[in-house]
Amino acid sequence: MGRKWSFISLVFVLVLSMLLAACGSDTKEDNSNTGSEENNGIELGQKDLTLPYVAWARETAVSHLYAAVLEDIGYNVELKQVEAGPMWSSVADGSADFFTGASLPVIHSEYEKTYGDDVVKVKKNVEQSPNSLTVPSYMEDINSIEDLKDNEELGKSVDWKITGIDGGSGIMQNTEKAMETYDLDDWELLSSSEAAMLAELKSAYDKEEPIVVTLWKPHWVFGVMDMKMLDDPEEVYGGEGDQIYTVAREGLEEDAPAAYKILEQYTEDGEMVEDELMAPIFNDDLDPDAVVREFIDNHPELIEEWTKGVN
Repeated sequence: MGRKWSFISLVFVLVLSMLLAACGSDTKEDNSNTGSEENNGIELGQKDLTLPYVAWARETAVSHLYAAVLEDIGYNVELKQVEAGPMWSSVADGSADFFTGASLPVIHSEYEKTYGDDVVKVKKNVEQSPNSLTVPSYMEDINSIEDLKDNEELGKSVDWKITGIDGGSGIMQNTEKAMETYDLDDWELLSSSEAAMLAELKSAYDKEEPIVVTLWKPHWVFGVMDMKMLDDPEEVYGGEGDQIYTVAREGLEEDAPAAYKILEQYTEDGEMVEDELMAPIFNDDLDPDAVVREFIDNHPELIEEWTKGVN
């Protein structure tokens, strides 16, 4: 009788082991199918994404880079060139999905006050992004914004004009405040675009003529021209500078989890972006898509880091 029960017990243990092994196999198979057909990691979710950007050097380069990385894992990304206000408002109202260039807490402070409750700050991309009025370093006597006040010689040499960028940008709003703070009553701030401002700067720089522009870092100009940001003792532009964030619409993490994961895992080397993305696109006038593709090919370890767990 004892031997009979021993045999039955052995059979029971063997059957139970087989059942447990089968369950383990099923669980493993379920885990391997958590992604979509195009993506073996986190699900893509919503495949069509809209990425608005302002035609500033960093935002143009980085936005094209984001688009290429996301498209490589299966998304369709529509890049939309807009001004700063629509960039914020479109993400806030959900008609666009995210943007890469929120300059906070100073330059985009008004936009954050208006739209901040309707967006999500996903990731800080740049720890320090100083902004100020800027001049070529050969203007040796001009080192502070205070040096512009009542400066007849300089004022007449540039027609009392500060060459700015698009009027809706935060740096232009801060420059207007700076002009009030430093009593630059004789000066006029010219609105144009970043491209037009840079054209004026290059023309003056090549002739070693005086010029005052609105500028910020990171920017490729500092890699090809010897420039200096003017001291801002009243810290109208925010002292040591803003931080730059990626901002997304509410619900993007749930709707496009793989894309959101990449936004979280993205890291940025300012010098690398200036030298390998911004300068080729804007100084060498190369196609952004081609420049971005070369960057991706040259830095597989970065792409692997940004897409970890996704592809």
